[in-house]
Formats: sequence, structure tokens, C-alpha cells
Amino acid sequence: MGVLTYTDEHISTIPPARIFKASILDSHILMPKLMPGAIKSVEFIKGDGGAGSIKQINFVGGKLILNPICYVKHQIDEVNEKTFTYKYSLIEGMGISDKIEKVSYDIKFEGSPDNGTVAKMTTTIYTHGDFELKEEELNAGKEKVLGLYKVVEDYLLKNSDAYV
Repeated sequence: MGVLTYTDEHISTIPPARIFKASILDSHILMPKLMPGAIKSVEFIKGDGGAGSIKQINFVGGKLILNPICYVKHQIDEVNEKTFTYKYSLIEGMGISDKIEKVSYDIKFEGSPDNGTVAKMTTTIYTHGDFELKEEELNAGKEKVLGLYKVVEDYLLKNSDAYV
């Protein structure tokens, strides 16, 4: 098994508590509303969103999605509202294949000097055998995750009374 780990950082003017609640705690409600052309629904198929829960994200199918698997399942490993940390693993669906066993994410939202947030995400990809991901594939995955955070950030900037 191969293991690849990388860390990304994103800076936002939104305080950690707001962005954590919107992007993590209420993602199952907010994401389908903000991205109806991409995300059909988000549901907990096990648990209520705490550690041990399994969340399924169902994507909108159609001509744009060439992959017949139009969902992902996340196993939630840790949710801490006091430290604004969230750990989960992609365990099934798009992104998991005979080459990739699982992908784990460790996210921490920290306060910045300007009352904003520094979001740090460590991604660990577990591959089968000696399979190596291409840099283009890594960058595409990073862009998708960053895109989700930007959608939530834009929503919070436009709706200053949301998640306060």
C-alpha cells in the first residue's frame, strides 16, 4: 500500500465558528442549496453527524458526469466544535477504485489576527500496491475541495446574519 500526504491552507475573512458551522456542521443542509446543479442531496445513512456517522453525498447525474457512480460516502472520525476540527474518510463512491483504498481528511479552522480563519487541511491518500497519482489528478481534487469552501465563504459574505 502506498500513502501520499499533503497539506493545503486557505485564508478567509469569516470567523472560524461561522465557517465551521456552515461548511461542516450544516453541510448536509447548505451544500444542496448552494450547489443544486452538482449536489442532489446529503444524508446520514448511519448516525447523526457525530463521530462514527456515515454521510452520503449524492451528486446530480447527467451528461456532465461520465462516472456511473454519482455519490460518495464519508465516515466521520471526529467532530470537535470547541477546537473547530473535523476528521473524516472518503470510504466509497467517486474517488475510490481498485487503485485507491481510501482518502482521509483532517481539517482545522484556526483564528487569524484579523478575526478571520486559516483553514488547514491535511489529505492522506491510501493507494493499493505501488499506484501513484498524477499531479494533474491531485490538483483536480484540491480544486474541487477549495471550490466547496469558496462557495460557502461567498454565501457567508453575502449573508452576514447567517451562522452567527
